[in-house]
Amino acid sequence: MTETPDLYVLAGGRVADATGTRDADVVLSPDEGRIVAVGDDAETEAAREDADDVETVDVSGSVVAPGLVDSHVHLMMDSRPDVATVDTESREMLSYRAAANLRANVEAGVTTVRDLGAPGTLALDAGTAVETGVLEGPRVLACGQNVVMTGGHGHWFGREADGPHEVRKAVREQLKRGADVVKCMATGGVLTEGAQTGAPELTPEELAAVVDAASAENVPTSAHAHGQRGIQNAVRAGITSVEHATFMDRETAELLAEEGTYWVPTASALEGIVENGVEGGIPEEAVEKAEDAQERFERAWEHALDAGVTVAMGTDAGTPFNVHGENARREIELMCDYGMSPEAALEAATVTGAELLGLDDTGLVEPGYRADVVVLDADPTEDASAWRESEAVFAAGRRIV
Repeated sequence: MTETPDLYVLAGGRVADATGTRDADVVLSPDEGRIVAVGDDAETEAAREDADDVETVDVSGSVVAPGLVDSHVHLMMDSRPDVATVDTESREMLSYRAAANLRANVEAGVTTVRDLGAPGTLALDAGTAVETGVLEGPRVLACGQNVVMTGGHGHWFGREADGPHEVRKAVREQLKRGADVVKCMATGGVLTEGAQTGAPELTPEELAAVVDAASAENVPTSAHAHGQRGIQNAVRAGITSVEHATFMDRETAELLAEEGTYWVPTASALEGIVENGVEGGIPEEAVEKAEDAQERFERAWEHALDAGVTVAMGTDAGTPFNVHGENARREIELMCDYGMSPEAALEAATVTGAELLGLDDTGLVEPGYRADVVVLDADPTEDASAWRESEAVFAAGRRIV
């Protein structure tokens, strides 16, 4: 096993992040997990002088970019056509799958993920396993279990609760487990049999209880919401981010922008279902709902971009044919297909995602920031497909690829 040096120096390349593109060497400290210097030889020499073992990586002709932040994944899911069948498997099997998905994400340049729903403490424990060096993977922030009405969307792996008092208790249970975010279901969804995709599920009073309980611990909140009423209920309750928002109209988009609510679109989730359909083994009801949703999704993008809604990249990785390790690359390209520039998509997938997750040390290639960087062949501020191939990946200063 190759020993880790005191410093890595990525020399001779360009740096590209949300602040722009410039020529610069980048010095990473595996021990500190930080970027210690960015600049020319003179600016990085001081960092080199203090280290006994320096490994120089020639990145001439390449671009050093921040690692990606995927704000919506499900680590225990494996992109199977019928995700509900995961409920038949043991917690141990789901844990092994989560470990494999962690590895797939970090090797693809996704260095931070937010898991928005898993049984028990599975995703929370995955985060601890990465942090303590038991597993190799991205930094994980997790919600624990989704809070969902009885029989509602995702009930098979969520924490069912009805009424503000039960919902408040359910939220507090997740906080007790160490949840980094609280996730709830404001509407029905595509992948739960019998659920109406856009119909409100948790009531405005229940959503207010979610926010109130989480805010007492300064923990952000997230709401799955497709339909306009459900989205508006979530935003008015003070939810931090709305996931999907597939049926968003102009009024709803303006409400998100006015309230500063983040939108996590998860375009890959619908795309995977519609592209593969019943022929791919996806339940017919789910396909029909996804096709209806996708027809409205393009208009939702138009309204959101016109209103200036803040977008954070998230993929819903693990849903049908939405494969961990391919998720973020695909999502960035889809975001550009829907009207974002590559530069805006990069910002959504780095600094904006980090901001949503409450991370002030992530998403830029700057001294003091976490040493999560990816070496690419092309400039991601100009080319959305730049993420398809990476020459090297560093997570917290340690070389993964």
